[in-house]
Amino acid sequence: MRFIDWLVGLFDGVEVLDVNPVVASLVVVGVVLVVAVIAYVIAGPVRLSRRARTSATVFEDDTRSATDLRAAADAAAAAGDWATAVVERYRAVVRSLEERVILDPRPGRTAHEAADAATLRLPSLADRLAGGARLFDDVRYGKVSVGAAADQTLRELDAAALATRPTPVGTGPTPDPADGAGDLPVGTGTSSTSGAER
Repeated sequence: MRFIDWLVGLFDGVEVLDVNPVVASLVVVGVVLVVAVIAYVIAGPVRLSRRARTSATVFEDDTRSATDLRAAADAAAAAGDWATAVVERYRAVVRSLEERVILDPRPGRTAHEAADAATLRLPSLADRLAGGARLFDDVRYGKVSVGAAADQTLRELDAAALATRPTPVGTGPTPDPADGAGDLPVGTGTSSTSGAER
């Protein structure tokens, strides 16, 4: 009640418009509420999307090899500790990609950053890498309870990543037809073999 009295008091000396002070106060309150709703609608999704983009760090001072991480995941799975198995298995995937020089070793890299970077070299596994990162984050943040199926998903991702040949880095730009490079008849000019060796 004091708030309304205060608002009405703001318009006591105002006679520019022939408006009832109570009506003017209600209009001001309505405008403030509309502005608050608009601010929430705009800022709410931004805040949620920022939260959705947060991802757990894959390694924190962990220097184990991919083989060691797989062994840790296997031991956890054998003990029925599926959450640890999933976390260690995803770490094994990332460490294996680092050992194969598909990813550069980088401290503080998050699960989603690892998946995004690996997708550049293993584009056919983009969805599975993103799914593995999501699973890792969900387990690390305690959002889901996992079982053997989650561990199996990451086992299959690990096997697929090992079996997939990465796309080359810096294969060079596509020749510009204006340079005439694309107009060479087959069998003339530089052979594809010698071009690949340069």
